[in-house]
Amino acid sequence: MPTSRLLALGAAAVLALSLAACSSTAPTSTDDTAAGSNPASDDAFPVTIEHVYGETTITEKPERVATVAWANHEVPLALGIVPVGMSKVAWGDDDDNGVLPWVEEKLDELGAETPVLFDEADGIDFEAVADTNPDVILASYSGLTQEDYDTLSKIAPTIAYPEVAWGTSYQDMITMNATALGLADEGAELVADLESQTQDALDAHPALKDAKVLFTYIDPNDFSQVGFYTPIDTRPGFLLDLGLPEPQILKDNADATDFYLTVSAEEVDKFDDVDLFITYGDESMVAALQADPLLGKIPAVAQGQIAILPDATPIANSANPSPLSIPWGIDEYFSILEAPLTGK
Repeated sequence: MPTSRLLALGAAAVLALSLAACSSTAPTSTDDTAAGSNPASDDAFPVTIEHVYGETTITEKPERVATVAWANHEVPLALGIVPVGMSKVAWGDDDDNGVLPWVEEKLDELGAETPVLFDEADGIDFEAVADTNPDVILASYSGLTQEDYDTLSKIAPTIAYPEVAWGTSYQDMITMNATALGLADEGAELVADLESQTQDALDAHPALKDAKVLFTYIDPNDFSQVGFYTPIDTRPGFLLDLGLPEPQILKDNADATDFYLTVSAEEVDKFDDVDLFITYGDESMVAALQADPLLGKIPAVAQGQIAILPDATPIANSANPSPLSIPWGIDEYFSILEAPLTGK
């Protein structure tokens, strides 16, 4: 699979970052009104957050919040704070404005303009981040290198990911980012609310509950191998955390340190217990996979139990769960996953 393709679809685990397009037409205002107001109490500070590169102490309530990488901006937005700057999205954007629809809806709800959008197609734009004059930089869901972290920390206190690059659950992202804002209690309430919404959505799709699901990327032009995401990645990790049973191939790779692995099409028997394949593409993929002399032998493929996420669309993007995408699309997402299991 081409590297750029894997990074864009590929997991929350090393998206380096096709989230961004090449230019920004968003408003570049960085005044405090555009930033919104942090409702945290001054008494909440100082706070210290531990992460992969040590710990970061926020001594005073941050008002000017910048975020980099995927979805970190959704935490302050969900808590009523509009960032001064955030990453620009390319993959999954429905109207090429660099902002996903659930973020647009939240900005409208808050009566706010679009923040400065950081073009991260070639890595973090440190100059653009510095130009927003932030008090804190949130990146708890990211793949920051030590060098990235050191550079950002010279601009403002920076929150890096906890342990594994691109492996932060949405719950941990909320907890870390909210704590940095002095809103730990509000973050805990947000997590509880999202978990409740997610469980309700799963309860409404009972056929999905007991299915052994494998989240894959299958190149439509190359059926010689099947790529699949390990629980390090937030997409399968999210489903497993909900209690869905684990296919044997994931158990066999429980010690994997990579978010993405491949299996030769000549070893398709490794997928015999998978009930549902999830992949990106269009509906033509199902017939093509079934017609393949090797992949067509996989029981779930032969039975058409393949959930297709329309490529580069918001709903495909939302498979990486985030604070605002869950209420926006969790029911539709689970409906797409359940449909092949019920034949509807």
